[in-house]
Amino acid sequence: MFSLNERLQADTRHVTDLGLCRVLLMNNALWPWLVLVPMRENAVEIHRLDEADQTALMREIALASRVVERLFAPDKMNVGALGNMVPQLHVHVIGRERGDPAWPGPVWGSGHARPYEPTEAEALVERLAEALRAGA
Repeated sequence: MFSLNERLQADTRHVTDLGLCRVLLMNNALWPWLVLVPMRENAVEIHRLDEADQTALMREIALASRVVERLFAPDKMNVGALGNMVPQLHVHVIGRERGDPAWPGPVWGSGHARPYEPTEAEALVERLAEALRAGA
């Protein structure tokens, strides 16, 4: 049975579920930032997923990246799976702009954050979910 890590749950909003991953919106309006969490209990590392799930994860990362690119037209896409603070396997898909508050460094630990206003988050979740369902 799949359950979402408490920290991921506290820091994000649910967007939609794809074939493998739960898609979440990070609660930081400075960047278009999605988090994909494979819905596999005790998943920690990409290379430990079976081959079919590895393939599905890559397809869903590409889909999420296309959606962020189409909706936000960033200069660069950052995709990463760190897991140092949250052991549950999750992949960050972040649109970056030259000159954004953390550029050119990573967004993690940058100290820059602005939570979404509730109505802003709701509207964005709806747009993202629609785009993900449409396949970008």
